[in-house]
Amino acid sequence: MTTDKSATSLDKTDATVDAPVGNPEAAEGAATVVDPRLLIREQGFAGYITEFKRKISGGDLGSIPVVVGLAIIAVVFQSMNSEFLSAKNISDIATSMVATGMMAVGIIFVLLLGEIDLSVGSVSGVSGALVAVLSVTQGMNEWLAILVAIVSGAVMGAIHGFFFARIGAPAFAVTLAGLLFWLGFMLQLLGDSGTINLDGDGVVGKLTTYYFTDVAAAYGLAAIAVVGYFAAAFLDTRRREAAGIPSRPIADIAVRTGVLAVFAFAAAYMFNQYRGLPLALVLFLIVLVGTDFVLRRTAYGRKIFALGGSVEASRRAGINVTAIRISVFSIAGTFAAIGGLFWASKIAAANQGSGTGDLLMNVIAAAVIGGTSLFGGRGRTWNALLGVMVIVSIQYGLSLEGIATPIQYMVTGAVLLATVVIDSVTRKTQKTAGRA
Repeated sequence: MTTDKSATSLDKTDATVDAPVGNPEAAEGAATVVDPRLLIREQGFAGYITEFKRKISGGDLGSIPVVVGLAIIAVVFQSMNSEFLSAKNISDIATSMVATGMMAVGIIFVLLLGEIDLSVGSVSGVSGALVAVLSVTQGMNEWLAILVAIVSGAVMGAIHGFFFARIGAPAFAVTLAGLLFWLGFMLQLLGDSGTINLDGDGVVGKLTTYYFTDVAAAYGLAAIAVVGYFAAAFLDTRRREAAGIPSRPIADIAVRTGVLAVFAFAAAYMFNQYRGLPLALVLFLIVLVGTDFVLRRTAYGRKIFALGGSVEASRRAGINVTAIRISVFSIAGTFAAIGGLFWASKIAAANQGSGTGDLLMNVIAAAVIGGTSLFGGRGRTWNALLGVMVIVSIQYGLSLEGIATPIQYMVTGAVLLATVVIDSVTRKTQKTAGRA
């Protein structure tokens, strides 16, 4: 009988614990932790409103700012130039954002620890140079050259992680040194010519130039995404119900699936109006799904979040802090190398400018603008998609109007600053509400 009462009390959203409180004033001002699934199940549509108000008051904005930002960007640039939302421009944006997006995925892993990696641009340049030298100059099989480049990126990242995690050097200093060292190494690889052209019909060349022209490809991918999301959400609901914990009602899952279907099939329609579904985008989406699963559904991912929340608490919980840190920097190096391959594909060459310029800024900005916290412990790999969409959309929108590059830098910098300010204010609000 006692067990039943306990279980019932845990299911109530307004349940309280009759125990002494060390700081009554703080406890009184703290926000009640409410499972949104239970709110929606009990209140229906009104539950969405209640949950939205609770998130706003508690500073839990999630992806709302960036989604609103994307909508504003679309409206503003479309009003300035009707070509902005054309099938060609959307396809070009989708293809161009993949290189930066891939690198941003790796940066997100590092940011979840509350650290930074300044070397990803140089590592990406080394990756492109290795493929060019090995496959073009040395005649190595291109697939093998790609494998060597990606593994090399992982090793370079692990080296940074070793000096940070094992030796105790600051990640900022270690990766800054890596930025300089690998940049010099890339220049050494390219030699006096400084540029090695790639075969446009090769594996790397087709990464950003190949399109699935059959209309069934784009619509098929949209259908897979929609069905996959519904199946995952449905199974999660059944699992939670079996465990006796709050779960989303089927109607809620259906609404979310419907919204996803609208955007997925609209995107598929637009791609089919131009050249078809870009291979680069397909690969990027596969990476996002895979890395999101790793972070949210595996013990390894939970350890990363735990480490970003508190290093000492993670250590006391038995987590191998050194191993996790090294592995995370290795992951960042791996995705930097993959991003470098897409950059090489985009320009059909490896040259001395690879990995330099504003690339590092855009990679970090994409992760942060997308919603990943600079303070660690909060973020998802899908943030890379949202963030890079903002950056590349701004760049393409300004380019359509013939606005100079300096203005593009200033606008992107302003957006990044606004995002960081929102992140900082959000954290303060969450602490005030007792949710941090």
